[in-house]
Amino acid sequence: MQIEERVVVLDYGSQYNLLIVRRLREVGVYAELLDPDQSWDELRRGVPIRAVILSGGPNSVYESGAPTLPKGLLEAGVPLLGICYGMQLLAKELGGQVVASTRREYGPATFRIHQASPLWQGLQENEHCWMSHGDQVFKLPSGFESLASTDTALAAMGDEKRKIYALQFHPEVTHTPSGVRILKNFVELAGCQFNWTAGNFVEASLAEIARQVGEDRVVCAISGGVDSTVAAVLVHRAIGARLTCLFVDNGLLRQDEGDQVMESLSVLGLDVRRVQAQERFLKGLAGVTDPEKKRKKIGEAFIRVFEEQVAALGEVPYLVQGTLYPDVIESGQGGHKKAHNIKTHHNVGGLPEDLKFKLVEPLRQLFKDEVRRVGRELGIDSRLLERQPFPGPGMAVRCLGEVREDRLVVLRAADAIVRYELDKLPLEGPGRRPWQYFAALLPVKSVGVQGDLRSYAEVVVVRAVYSEDAMTAQVADLDHSLLTRLATRIVNEVAGVSRVVYDITPKPPGTIEWE
Repeated sequence: MQIEERVVVLDYGSQYNLLIVRRLREVGVYAELLDPDQSWDELRRGVPIRAVILSGGPNSVYESGAPTLPKGLLEAGVPLLGICYGMQLLAKELGGQVVASTRREYGPATFRIHQASPLWQGLQENEHCWMSHGDQVFKLPSGFESLASTDTALAAMGDEKRKIYALQFHPEVTHTPSGVRILKNFVELAGCQFNWTAGNFVEASLAEIARQVGEDRVVCAISGGVDSTVAAVLVHRAIGARLTCLFVDNGLLRQDEGDQVMESLSVLGLDVRRVQAQERFLKGLAGVTDPEKKRKKIGEAFIRVFEEQVAALGEVPYLVQGTLYPDVIESGQGGHKKAHNIKTHHNVGGLPEDLKFKLVEPLRQLFKDEVRRVGRELGIDSRLLERQPFPGPGMAVRCLGEVREDRLVVLRAADAIVRYELDKLPLEGPGRRPWQYFAALLPVKSVGVQGDLRSYAEVVVVRAVYSEDAMTAQVADLDHSLLTRLATRIVNEVAGVSRVVYDITPKPPGTIEWE
């Protein structure tokens, strides 16, 4: 898609950085996360930058080797907003003073507004917020005023003339109720256009896809999931019959999923061809237990299958993938050098180096909730759009340890029970259905008693979480009677399982998937 302007969020290492990007997009402003090690001249190449936000981070501004401002940023005259570490960094670089706090603030706090500012439009005099800092600004830089404070520290400062602002608290988290409004006020005073919408995205993407592929033919990797389905429909809308979709049945799907996918895709008017490749994928995974190696083996196998299938179609230089922004970030491909590779996504870091296709990734800039909005704009049935997420590597990353058909049989059966029972939960209200729920099979065995006999079999873990964009997730507080029913059914009905456990780890620190 052709972006006309953007807000750049500089990544100083906070776990909340992508939330800043997401909050800005929620209010209709395109934003992206970039590396602060680049100079201003490097950052501004390409799409014009309307404003810059400096994120929080774990460092102290006075530490040796602490991250600094991009060269030339302060001279650029672009509106700036510092958050937490970003505030302290601005204070230090502009001549203020930062000191270690005598009383650190971690958690909820209340800030009092004592200076009018466009930043506070629509806020009350006292507002709740979320703090997470050990240092604080002790002396304001020249030209700045104190805008708000808590009982223990300066909460906000601003230089209205230069449009430079800073917050000690985190506006991007839900624990700061007015945070989205503050971010919106900032981008509004920066002159941003609020035109990042699903409709505009579709319109611009259709033109960009047509421009990119010209008159060539295109093949799409489609799984039946939300991302690849929306990507396929978007590309089909742009180039029509020149798109061929290949559904690779890799043997790593859920129970009866192959048939279900073909049935659900049949209503979209796409040319979808099913490729039976179960034996090939399982053979490639034989003896592999390391999750990163699994993902890369699967990514390479996908591409090899596509190459073989495309050879029968004739010359097809382009491959469509449903890659999302979180996939890119978690694979350490997001354009910021300090990004850790949390896990390689098979369609990003798992691709082979000798890839023969040119990639078409129309959703690469989007979060999961944005993809669903685009899907609705394209007229895709809500039943397809609300299908719960399923990882590209499939059951391979839910079958911990070696992936074998006998273990997959156990996992599929246990997973089917989990999905059947949780599908009964209401969509809204207390006890509502989680965003994602599944079973995983652990590479450990546990002693049990079944039919008065000792058993020694594998362990199934149940995972159920609430999330909006897969970047953060909260554990679903499932009713104890439901958990008991799940455990009873799985142990009684699935041969080879002696114990069921429930995963209560949020993201972060965990990930949604186990591998």
